[in-house]
Amino acid sequence: MKQLYLVRHAKSDWGDETLKDIDRPLNARGYMSAYTVSEWFAKKYKAPDIFISSDATRALSTAVIFARNMNYPTNQVSVLPQVYESTPKTLRDVIAQIDERHSSAAIFCHNPGITNLANEMGDLFFDNLPTCALVALDFEVKTWKEAAQAKGKVSFYQFPKEFK
Repeated sequence: MKQLYLVRHAKSDWGDETLKDIDRPLNARGYMSAYTVSEWFAKKYKAPDIFISSDATRALSTAVIFARNMNYPTNQVSVLPQVYESTPKTLRDVIAQIDERHSSAAIFCHNPGITNLANEMGDLFFDNLPTCALVALDFEVKTWKEAAQAKGKVSFYQFPKEFK
């Protein structure tokens, strides 16, 4: 079995119009949501075997917060530029290349790619994954290459608004 966690980056700061989109940091609400959701995740589940993140500041910051709260070495978060502004096909290609020694993986990325991927790969429909949404997909397969082409079962999902 393979388990995939899809995490949309937390809320970003739009205050500095001179920043490129890729360089936008998290805002205060984003930091709070990332800590809240990752602490909940860490209390209920073990850390994924690998963390993969877009190279956008907001996605990488979200991944690092999750990694810290799950006692995963932050220097081992895999940063892949192709995950930024990716399509479901690109994300499936990334999933297919995950090392087989890993039975679970977390990918930190962006909309609309993450919502579209969750809908293509899962058995539930999400109109829109909000910032810092977490969706867990289980695949009854042996390899990540198979998982990348499979339809999985949503074992759980968690949105920040559920903590208010």
